[in-house]
Amino acid sequence: MSETMNLHQAPETMTLHRALWAGRIMSAAVVVALVADGTIQLFAPAQVAGMLQETGFAIDLTRVVGPIILACAMLYAVPATAVLGAILVTGFLGGAICAHVRIGEFGSPPEIISLLLGTLTWGGLYARDARIRALLPLVR
Repeated sequence: MSETMNLHQAPETMTLHRALWAGRIMSAAVVVALVADGTIQLFAPAQVAGMLQETGFAIDLTRVVGPIILACAMLYAVPATAVLGAILVTGFLGGAICAHVRIGEFGSPPEIISLLLGTLTWGGLYARDARIRALLPLVR
């Protein structure tokens, strides 16, 4: 009887294991993208100067925005602070989307990238954190 129970439990365990790794990969993609963006903001602000000017932000703000992005990425990367990090990342990405909507760039590549990163942020957290799955039971 216990062998039958183990056979029935194995697919569920494998599914959770796959979900955990999918969540880790999605989360890692978000962290890499944010770290790259934050690093560019800090060390190569000339590369983003055109985009900042288009959206109405001063180039000097890269010294402020870069560390904020890096802090959000680090908070999201650490399991103990991942939920706070996800909230902050979502807020930051929402602000980026809003900046492009404000200037009439609806559906622009930066907006789509921000939307995808936000989706990956919460999708990754959902897949790797049982607390989030319990809070938001998408499948019954």
